[in-house]
Amino acid sequence: MASESLSHDPIVEPGNARELAPDLLVIPDRGVDLVPNIGIIGGSHSVLVVDTGMGPRNAEKVLAFAAEYAKGRRLYLTTTHFHPEHAFGAQAFAGEATYLVNSAQAADLAHKGPGYLEMFRGLGAPVARQLEGVELVAPDEIYPEARDLDLGGRIVQLRATGRAHSKGDQVVTVPDAGVLFTGDLVEAGQFSIFPWFPPHDTDVSGLRWIEVMRRLIDTHPTLVVPGHGETSGPQVLTDVRDYLELLRDETWARRDSAVSEETTAAEVKALMLERHPDWTGQEWIEKGVACLCTEHA
Repeated sequence: MASESLSHDPIVEPGNARELAPDLLVIPDRGVDLVPNIGIIGGSHSVLVVDTGMGPRNAEKVLAFAAEYAKGRRLYLTTTHFHPEHAFGAQAFAGEATYLVNSAQAADLAHKGPGYLEMFRGLGAPVARQLEGVELVAPDEIYPEARDLDLGGRIVQLRATGRAHSKGDQVVTVPDAGVLFTGDLVEAGQFSIFPWFPPHDTDVSGLRWIEVMRRLIDTHPTLVVPGHGETSGPQVLTDVRDYLELLRDETWARRDSAVSEETTAAEVKALMLERHPDWTGQEWIEKGVACLCTEHA
């Protein structure tokens, strides 16, 4: 997700897919804003696609790549959360794949999807082009919090995490390969994305996000595929947790000393940029401060 206008088209390039483990690929984001990392996970009789890319044309390319890769195997689609670059291409999979998500994410899509579609169309012509013709389709299968999907000789675990980056966040784990797809719960080399857009959306929770990160660290994955950024080892989970905890602590120390929110945001941002000078997405720091100013232990 990006909060500023883009000057380039957010295009998914399936030709850059690379193997992380046997029958398990990632289509990397290549460092392009509003392009997610997309997973292709295979078993003996089925293939699961994780996230669609933004809009129907990106998703059509992902579907074509996945169908060719599947070689006749059944296709499934799941999305890590409802935000446009992750889920607003699901219409391309209709009739070709079974689309399944958790109930909180389905509710997010139904209730907030139209508003996010309009908001993202305002991010500039390149984004608006990719969102032309978007239809928000309902999932084929909705499960409460967990679904173990049998792809044939490989079980993939779909798990709702509870409210954090969004109300419907979901992680996808491939236990036999030790691979964890996190969506935007984790970004590599980027400040955590806080979709804090009052009054339209204030469901992000920094405190719950920290708890989710602690649980994910305890799962001990071998490889982590973030929503955006390079696939890496499990240290990225600790990096995100540590950043969120520091953001909370520094925000609350200033809030509780009656410093203005504007001053708090400026001071905390300066501290975070000093701590992580190479991270991108610095515009999300202030939104994280604004969110955490409203939260209490």
